[in-house]
Amino acid sequence: MDDVTWGALTLTLTLLGGIWTWYAYQRRGLPAALKGAGITLLPLAAYLTKSLQMLTRIVDAVADWATTLVFSPFVWLGVITAGVAVVLFGAGRALERRRGGTPPAVAAGAKPPRGRGKPAIDDDLDEIEALLRKRGIS
Repeated sequence: MDDVTWGALTLTLTLLGGIWTWYAYQRRGLPAALKGAGITLLPLAAYLTKSLQMLTRIVDAVADWATTLVFSPFVWLGVITAGVAVVLFGAGRALERRRGGTPPAVAAGAKPPRGRGKPAIDDDLDEIEALLRKRGIS
């Protein structure tokens, strides 16, 4: 839409809001009219800050994405592939927990691969945990 269309939309919404504010003043008094005037000025503020155009672009982008998601078989293939990846990752983690978290070669007594051994910090943490348990702090 061009600026003239946005201006016409803003003017229409502001005028309708002004009429609504007048009726609110007549029927419910000044507090309702002040609230109505605040709401009436929102379309004008959105037009002047270009927020109205931004919001319509966001709505259009979300609608295009949703339409593509629903009607495109390639998108569904991507969703299914992502689901399979998550299931495979979860199965790998479950097997790792079942085996105790160590690779089979390490569990059999072989030397762990370089850089994968237990760091020295873990030994210090074990000592600290033992001291805390000894004192009843968990």
